[in-house]
Amino acid sequence: MIGYVTVGVDDLGSAKRFYNAFLPALGYGFSEGPEGLSYALPVAEGERPISPDFYVKPPFDGQRASNGNGTMVAFEAQSQQQVRDLHAAALKAGGKDEGAPGFRADYGAHFYVAYLRDPQGNKIALYSSDPNEPGREG
Repeated sequence: MIGYVTVGVDDLGSAKRFYNAFLPALGYGFSEGPEGLSYALPVAEGERPISPDFYVKPPFDGQRASNGNGTMVAFEAQSQQQVRDLHAAALKAGGKDEGAPGFRADYGAHFYVAYLRDPQGNKIALYSSDPNEPGREG
């Protein structure tokens, strides 16, 4: 189980606009502190936290943030329509398109995905794989 994911950024304001454009719609709560931005799924009193949390922070070493080649964080949406809606919202909030919403031949028949880059260049995927929705074959 992955406990948390952190991406590095140099401009917290741009990152906040980008991630706040879609993570709250996926159920993530938001908090901001001196170390950066924190996104976590809500936890009922007495329950264990739902992993993973997602953090957006300047690098701890004080150097410029850089994104990893081949590194990507994927967030599961509730439906294909939500993938389309959140992809559009993230683009309006400063993201860059890395692959329009749709099916990909290399993945399962119900894997519907969109790819973005945040303002820092970190790669993000939004996907749905609900077998009750139409698949790649129609």
